[in-house]
Amino acid sequence: MVELVTGHANKAHATAEQAAGLNAGILGLDDYVLNVHDKFEITVASANKVTIGTGELVMQGRHVSQGTPEDLIVTNGSQGQKRNDLIVCRYTKGSQSVESAKLVVVRGTPTTGTPTDPALNTTSPLDGGTTYDMPLYRIPLDGITIGTPVPLFNVLRPMSDVWDSLTPLHLYTGSSVLYDAGSGGYATLWTFSQFRQQFGRDWGDDVCISVMNGDWDANDRQVTSVRVTRSGNRIDVMFDGKNTAPIRVNWAVMWRG
Repeated sequence: MVELVTGHANKAHATAEQAAGLNAGILGLDDYVLNVHDKFEITVASANKVTIGTGELVMQGRHVSQGTPEDLIVTNGSQGQKRNDLIVCRYTKGSQSVESAKLVVVRGTPTTGTPTDPALNTTSPLDGGTTYDMPLYRIPLDGITIGTPVPLFNVLRPMSDVWDSLTPLHLYTGSSVLYDAGSGGYATLWTFSQFRQQFGRDWGDDVCISVMNGDWDANDRQVTSVRVTRSGNRIDVMFDGKNTAPIRVNWAVMWRG
């Protein structure tokens, strides 16, 4: 049956399941720590205790918030053995369909060889799972010593970052034959007026110009840089010496926006 979720129905009708479905559809069918607060930063407090900082996460569409840091106890290791424990955010759906989430340390199996991670609950609540684990950190133990925690989560970047990455890049390339300006060592690529005519905009600090020698054998000169001479309203190509003949350069002009 079709239901209008974000609409007034004259009764309580919107469910957490529907909100989770919307989150999963927008953010993706994966687990993410959001780029706010401490992002669940971990601190090893002692030989058997770690502290997990504040943060927000979305696991299979479920939004979980930790407003204050939380201490977790790691079971002591054993001399001569290694072990991998996992810190997870565990979702559970209990009796009467009551849902909850908490941070849990899942203990691995001690071994004298190479330790492996313990098994986790991986059936998504979107698929009917009643227990689901989102791994946050691997805690390696060598004997009684806690090693450096290994992050296992992805941080979901905000939409503003995505928008910035989608800002269009304007890129133009070409080739020009330039003549020495007379004083030696540079030649004018464009005046500001010529730049505006060629690219349909004024020169600005957001513009990047790259230039390279387009015909090395012809003139034995090397491009060293590009400079903007505001007092002269021009853009110059700088060479490593005076030009005795015309020189061809290849150029690229780019800006975003």
